[in-house]
Amino acid sequence: MLLLRNLAFYLAFYLLSPFYVLAALAAMPFDRIAFKSAVRRWGRFHRWCVTRLLGVEVVIEGEQLGGAVLYAIKHESFFEAIDCPALFEYPAVFAKAELFRIPGWGMAADRYGLIPVARDQGAKTLRAMIKSARERADAGRELVLFPEGTRVPHGKPVPLRAGFAGIYKLIGLPVVPVAVNSGPLYHRALKRSGTITYRFGEVIPPGLPREEVEARVIEAMNALNEAEAGS
Repeated sequence: MLLLRNLAFYLAFYLLSPFYVLAALAAMPFDRIAFKSAVRRWGRFHRWCVTRLLGVEVVIEGEQLGGAVLYAIKHESFFEAIDCPALFEYPAVFAKAELFRIPGWGMAADRYGLIPVARDQGAKTLRAMIKSARERADAGRELVLFPEGTRVPHGKPVPLRAGFAGIYKLIGLPVVPVAVNSGPLYHRALKRSGTITYRFGEVIPPGLPREEVEARVIEAMNALNEAEAGS
């Protein structure tokens, strides 16, 4: 059953995803609403593949806020990154600059309003990134950041990247930390059935000292580390 579930998932998601990218690219020059809808449908299609084909239940705990908020999300697998268009209304995600070089996908990501993160590129790049983030926030969009900077094994707390504190300070938005325990099920060649939980933490106000905000974010992001991820 495990092999059959994975075969169905890989065939469905990876063979059909290019059609969603092409649909988004086709709509991009003409209809922004249709383009946004195509991206959201791709996220929902991925969620469908995960729940129906892999047998994973996705549970959401806590309160999601609308509008301009900075969501700091635990990063254990590609699941939560791909799931963003399904999880949020119109997320502007901070993403590695290298991803924007992927043919087709990168063009769609830029048009959708993802925010490229070019590491170690100096103050000019940081200013451009903050400017883009403020524009998305002024438009009422959710900002989504994976402040650990890379996928981290489940149960292993790590320090946040130095850039998180700078973004938090310069953007001046409240932060909602989000724990997720996708790693044991999704971050593996043979993905497993079970339950993936998002846990939205308490809102952290802007303007706190770096040490305090980082400590609170790390604690809330790792709130599911002791939970059973499923079987």
